Amino acid sequence: MISTLTEMLPAVSERVVGAVVDGVPSYAGALAGEMREAIEQAVQLALAGFLRLAGAGPGGDPGTPMQASVHGAYSLGRGEARSGRSMDALLAAYRVGARVAWQDMSAAAVDAGLDASTLARFAELVFAYIDSLSAASVAGHAEELAVEGRVRERRRERLAGALLDGRDEATVRKLADRADWSPPETLTAVVLPAERVSAVTAQLGAGCLRAEDESEQEPAVAVLLVPDADGPGRVHLLRILAGRPAYVGPVRPWLAAATSYNRALRAHELGLARREPVDTEEHLAALVAFADPSAHADLRAAVLEPLADLPPATADRLAETLRSWLLQQGRRDAVAAQLHVHPQTVRYRMGQIRELYGERLSDPDVVRDLVIGLGVSRR
Repeated sequence: MISTLTEMLPAVSERVVGAVVDGVPSYAGALAGEMREAIEQAVQLALAGFLRLAGAGPGGDPGTPMQASVHGAYSLGRGEARSGRSMDALLAAYRVGARVAWQDMSAAAVDAGLDASTLARFAELVFAYIDSLSAASVAGHAEELAVEGRVRERRRERLAGALLDGRDEATVRKLADRADWSPPETLTAVVLPAERVSAVTAQLGAGCLRAEDESEQEPAVAVLLVPDADGPGRVHLLRILAGRPAYVGPVRPWLAAATSYNRALRAHELGLARREPVDTEEHLAALVAFADPSAHADLRAAVLEPLADLPPATADRLAETLRSWLLQQGRRDAVAAQLHVHPQTVRYRMGQIRELYGERLSDPDVVRDLVIGLGVSRR
């Protein structure tokens, strides 16, 4: 009987492919010409593998006849993934092919006088074989998607790195094409702990780019480049980041993403925080004032020089009062409320300060330096 079925393989294969083309819409028009011949040959090889398996008998070793067919099915699944198709079409093709092949083979088996119990075992073998091929194709499809995903992720990381490095437009666009990434209008950089990235990116969508920060921060931080996070998009981004120690840079044209990153990283290095996440747009004065920490420290020391001879505790109280007085524009009650003291205490302290500073408190340049030196806080 096996020899009879083997002679039928070319005709059965042709019918199987025809039935797949007619019964599976995804393959309509796709299996023609040389492609159809190749598929028919593949079907013949798969059926031949099955017949070798069936001919091995109950005591035979199924491993050898199955090996080539399973490998072919695995490769077929990978090919489907590379073609951008899901497994639905291929699994449907397996079902259609199994039905048609079984119709032809069972008819031949009956004509050959196969008894009912043997025919039942033959049917069980057919569909077990199809299940094995289906499983191999699913595995191949999943593996190809995983490989493609890892390759795409690496390419997007290289793209993100190029953007953060401020590489030229031609280079960046080439990397974007290779990474299958469509440039948005703008990008916003987010600096956050590396271990928090996965939970955030899952909510930001596939267009978000990720890069590891190479500034040797401890603990390690990562950088996200979020597309079009302006206006309502920024509100949404900050809502996603709520409760996380993240620093959000300004919105910038996508090719200028490095400037957004540099500001977010600077805010992180300075430890700017009133709430989490930190919107750098709310800390512009602090970022400017602390652009050169050494210069700011020197300015602070210079403007506080009149207090230098006082006991440290007294100098700190007067410096705090002077800072509040400058920020509150001399409103005594507002200063008292901010410092949680009596207005008379404010009056007394300001009397001391005026004695120490004299006419300098009327000098616009001195007032400017005092505001910058004392008026900006990191927290």
